[in-house]
Amino acid sequence: MFSRDFIVGMVYLLQTAVGILGNFYLLYHYLFLYLTGYRVRSTGVIFRHLTIANSLVIFSKGVLQTMAAFGMNFSLSDVECKLVFYVHRVGRGVSINTTSLLSVFQVIIINPRNSRYAEFKAKALKYMDLSNILCWILHMMLNIMVPMKMTGQWSNKNITRRDYGFCYAEDHNNVIEYLLYTILLLFPDVFCLMLMLWASSSMIFILHRHRQQVQHIHRTSVSCKSAPETRATQNTLVLVSTFVSSYTLSSIFHGCFAFLNKPNFWLVNASTLIAACFPMVSPFILMSRNSSASRFSLAWIRNIKLPKLKRNT
Repeated sequence: MFSRDFIVGMVYLLQTAVGILGNFYLLYHYLFLYLTGYRVRSTGVIFRHLTIANSLVIFSKGVLQTMAAFGMNFSLSDVECKLVFYVHRVGRGVSINTTSLLSVFQVIIINPRNSRYAEFKAKALKYMDLSNILCWILHMMLNIMVPMKMTGQWSNKNITRRDYGFCYAEDHNNVIEYLLYTILLLFPDVFCLMLMLWASSSMIFILHRHRQQVQHIHRTSVSCKSAPETRATQNTLVLVSTFVSSYTLSSIFHGCFAFLNKPNFWLVNASTLIAACFPMVSPFILMSRNSSASRFSLAWIRNIKLPKLKRNT
């Protein structure tokens, strides 16, 4: 029989390998299109930032978690621990923000031209890149306290610490300070989660209304081929649903983990695996419903020439 460490290690290895391949392929796809001057959809800017953030999440802790699960002996210095957890927190925060930004942007795009959102469409396209950059800056500032609480395994500090397998986190002695810091970190996440839920509800309502209008116009025959905006909206809904499910489960596990002095082995590893589910799955959701990515994937696999795409003018 295999040991529990080996089973968990194999799951970590599979999750990390799939996540790295998926995110790096999607990054390579968008980089190729950008360097060759091909035009991508307006949401391509958000997809690039989301993919980079997910790659940071997987790389910062996925590889180390896999090594630790297999029982490999390695140690990180204080600086390395601080860097790993800081990069992970920033990547996770940006991933949440960009997903919510994508859902809100999709609501603005699919609304009819005569709606109150019409005036925001041009502005949304204009400030999309700036909005993503501001997300990075915001989370770099919010998580500035994370490195101060992390220490390496060989740290000489005589303090109460929580073991994370390859690094330690200092326990907060001041309860009020801990609560304020937790609220500061959770507020952007909760706000983004509420935005996603609102945007998802709005998209479902708009699609339902559009379907009724189409059925009213074409009572006898309705085209089976969906419009690009509809496919993009369905893509966003699947992505947001996956994120909300993963984030909710991860939050429940992390809440249990925070209130237990000695959390169960399976509880610790389950919370880590669930937290990494969205960064692993999201590139495949994007590729499965992105026509240019799908064609690029087939061309890459079959080693044939890409079909001509529309260039920027």
